[in-house]
Parts: sequence; C-alpha cells; structure tokens
Amino acid sequence: MKHVNRRDFLKAAGVAAAAGVVAGCASSSNATATLTPRRQGESVIGLVVPKMPVVRVGFIGVGQRGYGHVKRMSHIEGAQIVALCDTHDEVLERSAAFLVERGLPKPTLYRGSDTAYQAMLNRDDIDIVIISTPWRWHAPMAIDTMNSGKHAFVEVPLALTVEEMWAIVDTAEKNQKNCMMMENVNYGRDELMVLNMVRQGVFGELLHGEAAYIHELRWQMKEIEHKTGSWRTAWHTRRNGNLYPTHGLGPVSQYMNINRGDRFDYLTSMSSPALGRAAYARREFAPEHERNRLNYIAGDMNTTLIKTVQGRSIMVQHDTTTPRPYSRHNLIQGTNGVFAGFPNRIALEDGGSQSFHEWDYEMESWYQRYDHPLWKKMGAEAERNGGHGGMDFLMFWRMIYCLRNGEALDQDVYDGAAWSVISPLSAQSVANRSDSVTIPDFTRGAWQTAKPLGIVDINV
Repeated sequence: MKHVNRRDFLKAAGVAAAAGVVAGCASSSNATATLTPRRQGESVIGLVVPKMPVVRVGFIGVGQRGYGHVKRMSHIEGAQIVALCDTHDEVLERSAAFLVERGLPKPTLYRGSDTAYQAMLNRDDIDIVIISTPWRWHAPMAIDTMNSGKHAFVEVPLALTVEEMWAIVDTAEKNQKNCMMMENVNYGRDELMVLNMVRQGVFGELLHGEAAYIHELRWQMKEIEHKTGSWRTAWHTRRNGNLYPTHGLGPVSQYMNINRGDRFDYLTSMSSPALGRAAYARREFAPEHERNRLNYIAGDMNTTLIKTVQGRSIMVQHDTTTPRPYSRHNLIQGTNGVFAGFPNRIALEDGGSQSFHEWDYEMESWYQRYDHPLWKKMGAEAERNGGHGGMDFLMFWRMIYCLRNGEALDQDVYDGAAWSVISPLSAQSVANRSDSVTIPDFTRGAWQTAKPLGIVDINV
C-alpha cells in the first residue's frame, strides 16, 4: 500500500490485531493507561476538511451491519458508493445487486483475502471508508485508511486496547483525517431531545448519568460460520469486563461535555459470575459441540463506575446474556431533576407537569417542546429509511452533510477512544479486585478549551 508500513504500525501500537492476536482481559497496566505519548501532529478537535460536492464512499465489510449501511447510504444525496470489500462473496454480491437494482452504478468489488481491502485503499477516487468488520480489524483498518489519505468511519467499538486507541489518535492527528466511531445511538430521537434539554438547563447542573447495553444475545451463539455470533461469542471467553460500552455511554458523554469541558478521570469495575453462556450452550448444543468446549469468563452482568474530572459520576452496565428486557438506561440526573429511558420518564422539581415524587411518562408534550432541530427537519425521512428507528440513517445523513458543507463532525476520534477504552480498562479493574484505573486523556489536555457540542441546525 502507498504510504502504509504495516510492520511499523504493529511495532508502534504493540498489537497484532490483523493477525488475530488481541490482548486479553488485563492487556494494559495502569502505568500504560496513564502514559500520554508525545503528540505527532495537530489536534483534530473541531477538524474541518475542504467541502466535498460529492462524497465518494468505500465500504469494508458488508455483512449484517454493513449491508444495512450500504442500503441507507444509497438514499443520501451527495453520496456516491464507489467500492465494496468483503471476504464473504455472498454478502458482497448481495450489496452490489441491491445498488444495481436501485439504478445506481455497480461498485468495484474487492475480495479474496483478509487484506483485500488494501487494494481498495490504493484508489484515489474514494474520500471516506465505512468499516463494519469484526472488532479485531477496526484499529488496523482505520489506521490504514487514514494513512492512505482517506477519512475513516468505524463501527463500535473504535478499538480493543489502550495501545490501539493511541495508535488511532496519533494517526488521525498526523494525517489530519477524521476517524469517527459511528455511535448511532447519539442520533436517536430521545437522545437528541435530552441533549437539547440539557443544553437548555432543564435538569439544572448535571451530577450523574447511567448508561447500559442490556440486550439478550445468547441466540448469536448459534451463528457458527458467518454473522456476528461467529466471532463475537469468543469475546466472552477472552475478556471479563464491559465488552460493549459505547451505545449507552455515548449519549451520556455528550450530555456531560466529555472531552469538551470535562473528561473521564478513572473507573472501577466488577462483574457477576459468568453462568448464562455455559448454561445456554448445555441446553442448546450437543455435549461435544464447540460451544460446550469454551470457557466463558465474561461476567453475565458487568457494572463499571466512572468518575469525571469535574466530579460527576457515571454508571455503565453490560449484559448480553441474562433473560431481561432491552435497556440502555439513558439516565441523566441534575440538580433540578432527571430523565430516564426504557421506558422514557421525567421528574423535575421546577418546570415539570407534576410533583418530582412521581414520574411523568407522557412524552408527547416534551417532544413538542424539546425535539432537536435535526430530528424536526430530518426525523420523518430517517424513520422512512430505517435503521434502529431512524438513528442509523440520520447518522449517515449528518456525516455526509458535514463533509459536503465544510462543518466539523459531531463525534471525533477522541470521543471514540474515550468511550471504547472503558472495555479494556474495566477488565483490568475486574482482574484486580475492582481497583480504580486511570482513564487516558486522549485529547492531551485540549478538552479544557474545546467547545461543547452545540444544538446544530441545518438548512435543507
């Protein structure tokens, strides 16, 4: 590849993700977590790149998640899908056929090996690359993408280890390229409304947040050869901590201006026993099946507490194993009251429709008053095009809008790193009797002067 030396990357980052070797539950010591490497370029907080009349897009990974991304991107004005890459021919051809059926040009297809994407990155007619691959590939692919002169947009989590996070941050700064982790939940109607309410001071001074990914996914263990469960199941045998922190944590972090006036300081974490996956395997698979030969170590429920520099607290939970209803918590508590999700409810001391001793579950009046301008203008189209109630489409629409109009993205590489690093650090804390672990400052101090994310308006 042009401008890419993979040997140097692996040596500098201290990882071997591309070869399938990923650090386990205690991959980084607290000394490593507190070490701040020397900056190799300029900060990319608020990065604005030249306007792109047409955003030319390449995709790496078009399986379950990636196929949905192709479909939604095909409906966005100003986005042109140029190339697709996947190791699985069936999903690659399916995505190409979908575009042709829509009357769009057939993109160039790249296949044949795990590193086929490198040939795609050598093209000079791609502006951004959407990466929707198994987790272990996120860091090397994002770094390769930026080193090839393109902007990287990566599925969650951004990376898997502290070293990988720093390698991605360094590469973004050195190349002055965007590397956005595509946290779609920040574009949900409820999350956008709560952000608007927070910015207007409805809850007073913020004190505490709660975030979660509670989503029963044991059924994915039956995906053996392909699909998410074919690789994600193994993570329950490798890391005992919060395996997937960002869906709940992203919105709460934006409410609290994390990396933009405040930042994560340290965490402490503990896990419940790991019982559910093994029990499910015994129930659903033959005794000699590979799923019954695995040693599941990830506690069924992980609870992590984060302290911010400004003194706020955040509880983050992960549970994809136990039988219970879906929840991301999405709770934000201030001196004047609280919003909590799943189900949505509000209690305020001043300005509520009833006593703060009782929840207000009726959301329509709150939507009418506080719906985010982005949702007001694009919400109906987002719902028509789908993706978790429209949040996926709105995320892609907003990404393309910012690139075409010369605006900074709503999420940057520092956000992706800060939210994702909770996973390896939570595992480190669990492995050490819940000792507190310092969370790196990936902004290298720039959080102190960075402007909070505003309530953006758009012209359509």
